[in-house]
Amino acid sequence: MTERNKLRLAIVGAGPAGIYAADILLKAERNFDVSIDLFDRLPAPYGLVRYGVAPDHPRIKGIINALREVLDRGDIRIFGNVEFGSDLTVDDLKRHYHAVIFATGAVRDAELGIPGIELGGSYGAGDFVSWYDGHPDYPREWPLDAKQVAVIGNGNVALDVSRILAKHAEDLLPTEIPDNVYEGLQDSAVTDVHVFGRRGPTSVKFTPLELRELGELRDVDMIVYDEDFDYDEQAKAAVAGNKQVFVIDKVLNQWRRRETGQASRRLHLHFFAKPIEIVGDDVGQVSAIRYERTEPDGEGGVVGTGEIRELPVQAVYRAVGYFGSPLPGIPFDKRYGIIPNHEGQVQLRDKETGETRQAYGVYATGWIKRGPVGLIGHTKSDAMETVAHLINDLGNWWTPESPSEESIVELLESRGILWTDLEGWHRLDEHEIAAGQPFGRARIKVVPRDDMVHISRDELPDEVRGADAGAQADSERAGE
Repeated sequence: MTERNKLRLAIVGAGPAGIYAADILLKAERNFDVSIDLFDRLPAPYGLVRYGVAPDHPRIKGIINALREVLDRGDIRIFGNVEFGSDLTVDDLKRHYHAVIFATGAVRDAELGIPGIELGGSYGAGDFVSWYDGHPDYPREWPLDAKQVAVIGNGNVALDVSRILAKHAEDLLPTEIPDNVYEGLQDSAVTDVHVFGRRGPTSVKFTPLELRELGELRDVDMIVYDEDFDYDEQAKAAVAGNKQVFVIDKVLNQWRRRETGQASRRLHLHFFAKPIEIVGDDVGQVSAIRYERTEPDGEGGVVGTGEIRELPVQAVYRAVGYFGSPLPGIPFDKRYGIIPNHEGQVQLRDKETGETRQAYGVYATGWIKRGPVGLIGHTKSDAMETVAHLINDLGNWWTPESPSEESIVELLESRGILWTDLEGWHRLDEHEIAAGQPFGRARIKVVPRDDMVHISRDELPDEVRGADAGAQADSERAGE
């Protein structure tokens, strides 16, 4: 069999987009064999599902079960804790593979260009999500000394952030919340969370499921305002003609009839409220949010009314979307935060003529391909499109000097890279689950990167290994 009859493929990014792409390619009709290596900068796989979904969302995290089934087949190799651009370069990939698919997602917070956004106490929601999900590259502590907090945005991330801020820490204990996050939330000073959306209740971007979960919070009053429910004809038509909008409207109107005033915390939903400035105090800290009341423009949008309001808050979280990050040696569209591509085929642009051409051997899928829109499941159709082009481009793949499966292992070992594999992920997974069992918790996430790597590679110090054995023994005795 010639090398042209076998595809050695690298996929950079082991989240849903990368795993779906690998699975789709392996199941696709083709006239060549496939060998796939999946690389990720983190020691553990699953990307956004592990580090972007709130810990109290077990139904969504159930996607991991489907991804696990793909990986556990054993026909895809994983190399975790490998940073593209430093540990592994484009030239390395060309030397060892016929093609690469980038599935690196979008993890940076999108900017919000209003005055005061740079003040102390103003945060990106994505950074907060990474903290409460135990991302190893983020600080272990998060300032939660603000009593009144603003969250800007009307999507699912905005509601996730608002829910975690308003929820009592002990109600998160059955989940996989890391210990440092539980301790931080336990000491939180938050009493009021204010969520701001510039459009009306019938134009929100979150789902009915997300909204319902807010209403189930213990000892938290849901506060909505009657002035936001004076619907125009277009809003009424949306309620009547769209099931999802109908359910959202129904839930919100049920909250309007609820008695409030007994709970220790409150979650306020402000619609037709466009933030225009974050106000600071004399030491550069957030002290208030200033916003303009809006109204429907009759064409599905809103316009400002000129009425300016101000609400005291001591922290602001912007949840206005994510943005992709550039990859060394790969084209990047700074305006949209994506790798420029045509249906997943990466495009190069000539600086002098402005003309574009295909960068053969290089592909993209997921959010780095199309931007951070759509739910996790949408990445499947996205990957199908990219994989179809990859298969059809057979004649234009790279011609690697050393395409053997052993060569990439030898390269990583020669550079002293402490990479993790699928067996290592199983070891870390079992460790986290065992750590949570004595306390009735789903798992206790390991947060420090070094610890994740050492556990995955079975290189734990003896004192840690002994503590783990003791915890496991306690768990077994508790179950007798």
